[in-house]
Amino acid sequence: MTYPGFTGQDFDSLTVPGLEPRMNAIITHIRPKLEELGQSFAPLLSALCGEEMYPHVAKHARRKVNPPKDTWVAWAPNKRGYKAFPHFEVGMFESHLFVIFAVIYESPNKSIFAESLRKQASKYKKMLPDHFYWSMDHMDPGGTPNGEVSVKGLQEMAEKLRTVKKAEILCGLRIDRDDPLLMDGGRLSTTIEETFTALLPLYKASF
Repeated sequence: MTYPGFTGQDFDSLTVPGLEPRMNAIITHIRPKLEELGQSFAPLLSALCGEEMYPHVAKHARRKVNPPKDTWVAWAPNKRGYKAFPHFEVGMFESHLFVIFAVIYESPNKSIFAESLRKQASKYKKMLPDHFYWSMDHMDPGGTPNGEVSVKGLQEMAEKLRTVKKAEILCGLRIDRDDPLLMDGGRLSTTIEETFTALLPLYKASF
């Protein structure tokens, strides 16, 4: 599968002042690409996960004042929504593109993945590339590289995920907005596919 890639204009859309102007920029420049990504990768993810995976492009419909700092497409095994399920995402902040697995706070599967992460933290740390990152806040563009987090640190994340109602966890790849990879649709598609494949064990450990 090929993809047109992302440009500086796409990332700049997330810095346009004001809710309506920024949403117009997102709808014009980013959303068509996310919709194309959603349809393109749904068959691959369905094959990897062994069940139908449906794409969901962020609409930001609940926002009334503050413009979104990021936008994304998510894939989950439910046609109506993704937030209650472990899922995959491709999205962007103004600084980078992200390709991740996530279990956010709405998902009842949090406790299942938390137990798996607690028991198999060492395995996951060794299995994933050092440059992948872990985060417990999908609204924060930051995170901790897998190469810098300790096994104990992952177990502490697991405990927080298990015990804190609003806790969530995500893991995956960040690609800087200036990386030429983003403008090479073929290479980018391959990178996304390889990242989803690497993250698949985390997804499967969430059920």
